[in-house]
Parts: sequence; C-alpha cells; structure tokens
Amino acid sequence: MEITRETDYAIRCVYYLSGKPDEVTMVDEIAREMEIPKSFLAKIVQKLAKADIVKSFRGVKGGYQLARRPKDLSLLDVVEAVEGSIAMNICVLDRQACDRSSTCRIHPVWAEIRKDFRKLLGKHDFARLRSQ
Repeated sequence: MEITRETDYAIRCVYYLSGKPDEVTMVDEIAREMEIPKSFLAKIVQKLAKADIVKSFRGVKGGYQLARRPKDLSLLDVVEAVEGSIAMNICVLDRQACDRSSTCRIHPVWAEIRKDFRKLLGKHDFARLRSQ
C-alpha cells in the first residue's frame, strides 16, 4: 500500500498548520513552505475543511487554521479525510461486497491488519510529530 500524493500533501499541510495552531495562514504560504502546488492544495484544504480538520476564513486576511488542537489530530484523521476509510480489502468495510466473508480464512487477517494500522496511525498526533 502506498499513500497518494494528495494524502502526502494533506499531511504536510496539517503539519505546517500545527506549528501555528492559533494563526490563520494563506494557501500561498503553505504551498510555498511545504512545496505543494497551490492549485492542488486549494482542493485538498476543502477536503480537510469538510472533515473538520481545518477552518477556512474568507477575505483579505483569509486563509486556513486548524479546527482542533494538534494533539487532537492524528495521521489517521488526515488519511481518512482524503482517502476515506482504510482497509486492505473491501470485505472489511462491507461484508456484503464479498459473499465469502463469513467463510473466508483470510478475512479475519484483513480485519486485524486494518485495526492495527488504524491504531498505529491514530497514535501519531501532530503535537507528537512536531516534538520529535
């Protein structure tokens, strides 16, 4: 599994904003400092706003700010905001998607991997990442 460029950029954006959690920051600044194409970042912050990870402010002094404290935002939050629910196989998200889910010997392995992966991503919050 490999995260998408969009997810990588979203993580960089949230990481940057977590360094200034009480400030409103323009997309231009985030894009420049984190080396993200501005037009792509503009789309990404919309997803982050929809997921209540960032707040947007309009106007001359407009921009984006974290909607939560860095310690209350994890890699899991950002990854799922961009990618949707994480699963190695669709059957873990929707047992109806596979008629073998109830008898498949591999299904419990996929479920365990999903649980462990979500737990690992969830324990890495942005306050912790900034302090490393």
